[in-house]
Amino acid sequence: MTGKILAGVPSRLRIGGDWRDAAGGRTFAVTNPADGGELMAVADAGPADAVAALDAAVTAQEAWAATAPRERAEILRRAFEEIHARRDELAVLITLEMGKPLRDAYAEIDYGAEFFRWFAEEAVRIDGGYKVSPNGRGRVLVMRQPVGPSLLVTPWNFPLAMATRKIGPALAAGCTVVVKPAEQTPLTTLALAAVLEHCGVPAGVVNVVTTSDPAGVVGTLLRDGRLRKLSFTGSTEVGRLLLAQAARTVLRTSMELGGNAPFLVFDDADLDAAVDGAIVAKLRNMGEACTAANRFYAQRGIAGEFAERLAARMAGLRVAPGLDEGSQIGPLIDEAGRAKVGTLVDDAVGKGARVLTGGKPLGDAGYFYAPTVLADVPGDAALLSEEIFGPVAPVLPFDTDEEAVALANATEYGLVAYLYTRDLTRALRTAEALETGMIGLNQGVVSNAAAPFGGVKQSGLGREGGPTGIDEYLETKYIAIDV
Repeated sequence: MTGKILAGVPSRLRIGGDWRDAAGGRTFAVTNPADGGELMAVADAGPADAVAALDAAVTAQEAWAATAPRERAEILRRAFEEIHARRDELAVLITLEMGKPLRDAYAEIDYGAEFFRWFAEEAVRIDGGYKVSPNGRGRVLVMRQPVGPSLLVTPWNFPLAMATRKIGPALAAGCTVVVKPAEQTPLTTLALAAVLEHCGVPAGVVNVVTTSDPAGVVGTLLRDGRLRKLSFTGSTEVGRLLLAQAARTVLRTSMELGGNAPFLVFDDADLDAAVDGAIVAKLRNMGEACTAANRFYAQRGIAGEFAERLAARMAGLRVAPGLDEGSQIGPLIDEAGRAKVGTLVDDAVGKGARVLTGGKPLGDAGYFYAPTVLADVPGDAALLSEEIFGPVAPVLPFDTDEEAVALANATEYGLVAYLYTRDLTRALRTAEALETGMIGLNQGVVSNAAAPFGGVKQSGLGREGGPTGIDEYLETKYIAIDV
């Protein structure tokens, strides 16, 4: 089954309506994190290929912007339906190249496809304004137009959803795109490009360049004055570098960067619900998500019980390759990712943290790490300030509401926070005080195509999804009318 699915995945670059080899015929291997074996080789784009992709996007921009909003909407709607029609094969593909359990891959497909349906509906609702000038002697006309050719740089952890979350609003707004997927997981993006071709996206509107040289490819495009927009999802470290490069051409940017999500459990919380939410917030995608709960703070009177309950649940999870029946925790993306998790756990334990469960790599093949809960974590442990990106939950106590908020906000990041309490006043007061772009109140998932996704501080700029998501791909033009 997997061989047949891989045989149907394009392996070449998508440029200007054609599938083509990279200059010089270069390729690189895509591997399976469950065993380290090669899945297939794909085209390895260089700077010349990147320029060719932008050439195609620039050529197609005028016609795509002039395409009727209803027509753009219908293409996106067809793509939503086609993704669901190919749900089984896409789920296997995601699991093969990224490692997540098959059930999580299905969840990603449902979530990712929703961006195409949502922005199909938004495409026909792009509006402007008209009003009498305050002095009564003129009129103000405001219109919104597509930004233009856009570069979309996506991460490896949600290869379908991160692509649809960017492609959907860009196409709805009338922008052409060049998509640069992560080198670890390019296959899903290539399969998605084939879906869009099948659904009627014109040549040059969606171009895909896969590469093992992201700095060279992206850097080349950012220096090209014809590019009008950069949307990036990835680490804050890389985001800072891209912002500096984008400044040279004053490029429109949106950034969805790193996180260090606090998970607050107050003493009046439903503890069963809090543990359920913690499992979801921590272990979705094996913890390899910017929204993953990174630091768990429980009020002192319940901290011990919460940690023990969480450890019992995590200890009972089945760690296995994502395609295995009953797999609940798959491998991490690669050896570097697993080594980082191990280093952070060892640092915490070396400083006095106590392992309640896990705390070690698993297996002889692949990149598995045991679900881990740590108690008595010291305040100077590195995993409290760094994004763990793995199945590790450090639990710390707090005493007062004010202390909980102070601990939660003591980070340069501000993407998401989670809090559990049955006191509405406490919930609203805490939510208002938390320095994050999103909050999960008595729930462990915040991702929703109909809601604005994004952070504050060094977790990013702009929003994806929701009614505001299309704004990232629109410019505002004002016309003064003398009446």
